Amino acid sequence: MIKSLLDSKYDLVLTDPAVAPGAVLAKYLKLPMVLNVRWITSGEGHFALAPSPLSYIPVPGSGLTDKMNFIQRVKNILFYSIIVFQQKFLVGPGYDAICEKYIEGGCDVFSILQEADIWLFRSDFVFEFPRPTMPNVVYIGGFQCKPAQPLPADLEDFVQSAGEHGVIVMTLGTLVNALPKDVADGIASVFAKMPQKVIWRHKGERPSTLGNNTLLVDWMPQKDLLGHPQTKVFVAHGGTNGVQEAIYHGVPVLGIPLFFDQYDNLLRLQERGAGKIIELGDVNKHSFEQGINEVLHQDSYRQNMQRLSRLHRDQPVAPMDQAIFWVEYVMRHKGAPHLRTEAYKMPWYSYYCLDVLLLLLTVATVLLFSTVAIFRFLCCRSRRKTKTKQH
Repeated sequence: MIKSLLDSKYDLVLTDPAVAPGAVLAKYLKLPMVLNVRWITSGEGHFALAPSPLSYIPVPGSGLTDKMNFIQRVKNILFYSIIVFQQKFLVGPGYDAICEKYIEGGCDVFSILQEADIWLFRSDFVFEFPRPTMPNVVYIGGFQCKPAQPLPADLEDFVQSAGEHGVIVMTLGTLVNALPKDVADGIASVFAKMPQKVIWRHKGERPSTLGNNTLLVDWMPQKDLLGHPQTKVFVAHGGTNGVQEAIYHGVPVLGIPLFFDQYDNLLRLQERGAGKIIELGDVNKHSFEQGINEVLHQDSYRQNMQRLSRLHRDQPVAPMDQAIFWVEYVMRHKGAPHLRTEAYKMPWYSYYCLDVLLLLLTVATVLLFSTVAIFRFLCCRSRRKTKTKQH
């Protein structure tokens, strides 16, 4: 297979660096590399490529925003220390062993990723907190989003039957088929009392409290439902794609995060007043009813989400077109090394100018001691002259 790849003379490797083999393959084949990225082997991609001051950049998993008090900054630094420890001693060695085996001269995965020509980042600053970045980063958040297509006839009939009350869409993604029975029954009983129609992707045991207004489905055309004018609220787990599709279509979110980055994704919506979070351990009939009614009836949620939607759509070039342009740019120019910073090649003490600081401290210390020595010499000489005159 490797011989076939070499003989084919490809122009570049496009890979997701959440796992390392694609990046190692690009290095082995000596090809330019474009990353379709949000996560790398050690966490969020920005931390590998741009300055990340922990005073205002929250570490994923910390549950923090870019507004942190002293205690929160301490927590943020501790979370970052844990991630660095995991990368250095748990995750990194395994990937680095692959590099040592296949790459002539050896290397490490972190350095390979930093050699990428372009980072196509699946985020943007409508969703993400502002932070430093680099010229070879292209933001393509919502690249998969597009205008809604017509629904299948039976689903369209169900949606239209909701009338002026509209529809609630609920899904917890493809990795979780069902909630615990008591939680599912509690949610179903809340839906049953509501005037809205509900479309719920649910593959587990049918809730015993399910109402006639709720349609259970194994699969749903999520993008098309979110883009339907009848959809009022999106109950979701907070995956990146779902959150960005909700932003694109301007639908407020009631979030039930389950794992990985989902809480952080939903936190960004909640911080902007476009969503509300209920943690899974707190979900019951009462909390869910309170949350769904708040997001449904407080106009601020929809207004804030629609404002985010307008900001997201107001771009000179669509995210997918940006991605295509930069992939072809790398192909045309056989890479884009002029966009990469040399900072990655600097030793840590040079990066932080500790060597310069040490030199300045040394010079200042020498000057200080020299000044003190001269002053003491002059004082001693003056005292000797005074004693000579007295004699």
